[in-house]
Amino acid sequence: MAAAEARGAWCVPCLVSLDTLQELCRKEKLTCKSIGITKRNLNNYEVEYLCDYKVVKDMEYYLVKWKGWPDSTNTWEPLQNLKCPLLLQQFLNDKRNYLSQVKKGRAITLKDNNKALKPAIAEYIVKKAKQRIALQRWQDELNRKKNHKGMIFVENTVDLEGPPSDFYYVNEYKPAPGISLVNEATFGCSCTDCFFEKCCPAEAGVLLAYNKNRQIKIPPGTPIYECNSRCQCGPDCPNRIVQKGTQYSLCIFRTSNGCGWGVKTLVKIKRMSFVMEYVGEVITSEEAERRGQLYDNKGITYLFDLDYESDEFTVDAARYGNVSHFVNHSCDPNLQVFNVFIDNLDTRLPRIALFSTRTINAGEELTFDYQMKGSGDISSDSIDHSPAKKRVRTVCKCGAVTCRVKPQLGKTVFISF
Repeated sequence: MAAAEARGAWCVPCLVSLDTLQELCRKEKLTCKSIGITKRNLNNYEVEYLCDYKVVKDMEYYLVKWKGWPDSTNTWEPLQNLKCPLLLQQFLNDKRNYLSQVKKGRAITLKDNNKALKPAIAEYIVKKAKQRIALQRWQDELNRKKNHKGMIFVENTVDLEGPPSDFYYVNEYKPAPGISLVNEATFGCSCTDCFFEKCCPAEAGVLLAYNKNRQIKIPPGTPIYECNSRCQCGPDCPNRIVQKGTQYSLCIFRTSNGCGWGVKTLVKIKRMSFVMEYVGEVITSEEAERRGQLYDNKGITYLFDLDYESDEFTVDAARYGNVSHFVNHSCDPNLQVFNVFIDNLDTRLPRIALFSTRTINAGEELTFDYQMKGSGDISSDSIDHSPAKKRVRTVCKCGAVTCRVKPQLGKTVFISF
């Protein structure tokens, strides 16, 4: 599969059930970490999660799902035989969470029917356990595919939603058939110190984008020209920031305000710092028009028009993208868009970089304004210098004090940019 992805082949989900795959692996004595079969549990039994609970003759039993074994092999085990305190605690936490949800409007206590769990409770606990495993596998997959320093985490404490079924992680633009991306510069600098000498930005007629602290110092709307593969400066050059990728550990998390997935930082991010790129499939504007109608009907927004000098191309992150795929809109954002040119100097195809507009504390959600005002003043009256625009027709749920659209009671308000 890795070789196929390197050749640009399409990926499709496996239609065989997890149970069937596990049975086949065990039959052939094969290990497969991605589906839970390792040398440790190929012939042994390891508790994966607990499915149910009952009391028989004053003895407590738990229904055990064995790791790497199909559900048909689940067994009831007495509490004293279980050596998995963390899984036991998780079982009780999931039970409490479910009961706290259904308690609203009804008098239900944790002692209700303490001889056995109600089927609805057991079903919820199993779904949460399966979701937890699926999200962990997805997290592992994302971290295997990323090519940057920052780690990616996944979290859902809100609902039972699992990983997206039709999303593939990529680190750079993926050209659609018929589109060519030139990824090698034809010239580079010969500076010994790019911060003080006439470097790539000067050759392009713009200022060096960064200060000595590697923070962006140019106004939005100004392009960034970084040193490229032809330059003689080394990897520590102060004009190589975006190309190094995300340096921060980020978390894709399920929001509680109806915005689906979002992204939050797990560490403090200084103001004017590079955070991430927006990548996806590069398509023609004509194809973007066709897809845009489909996306509008579904209420999703992933199209970025690359109109720095022309409007020939659009980035579509619906199926192919990175962490930025999950970043939500806000009318009061903490990220700002800049165009970047490194090896590909085609002005029709800038790279899209997101920089922090202020200090962002650990645990804070990352957002950018889909209308993307390009001036330093991001109010609704500011001039739009934005080099790229995200096509939007969706419900604004940002909740910002400065929200441009205030939904009226009982009405759904859309924002169209």
